[in-house]
Amino acid sequence: MAEIGVHARGLPGLPEDHAAVPVWNAEDWYFEDFEIGDRIRSIRRTISEGESMLFNSLVMDHHPYVSDERFAAEAGVFGRRLVAGAMVFSYGLGLAATNCLNSFSYGYDRLRFIKPVFIGDSIYTIRENLSKQVHNDTMGKLRVSYSVYKGEGELALYAEHLLTALYRDPAAHAEAVAAARAEREGARHG
Repeated sequence: MAEIGVHARGLPGLPEDHAAVPVWNAEDWYFEDFEIGDRIRSIRRTISEGESMLFNSLVMDHHPYVSDERFAAEAGVFGRRLVAGAMVFSYGLGLAATNCLNSFSYGYDRLRFIKPVFIGDSIYTIRENLSKQVHNDTMGKLRVSYSVYKGEGELALYAEHLLTALYRDPAAHAEAVAAARAEREGARHG
């Protein structure tokens, strides 16, 4: 398993002795370092009314379920105001996101809002490496799950993040990349 926060990575303009200090939460993992089944858990985070309303304002989400206390309490299905799903998604991913300097977001699949999250709820995330495959000549593709829980472990949101990560040694993957490319070409013409 790759270790978090132990890899130094220089940045332009830093003195050499400062560049040699590992950057907190900025991993230097390559495709080969991601192990299927590895999991991390975030700290908990309570969502306040003020930040919920700020998020709603920033994204122009003023649905009564997230912004009108009286509506939510008297006419809403849940009897109280919700935290916007987009905010739960953003916070949930942010809580367990790594800042791997060699990986890049490719998209998201299977996003599901399973249970409502309310103002004042505390959430945490468990991130798990699900799969990996060759992608192209320079990087592989990874599938990572984010399970966002509220309270005492009630699953509130699930999503899968697709990302690419640079190969440490692209030549070591050349044969698999060529085979995958040939398979894709065959599927297009077959």
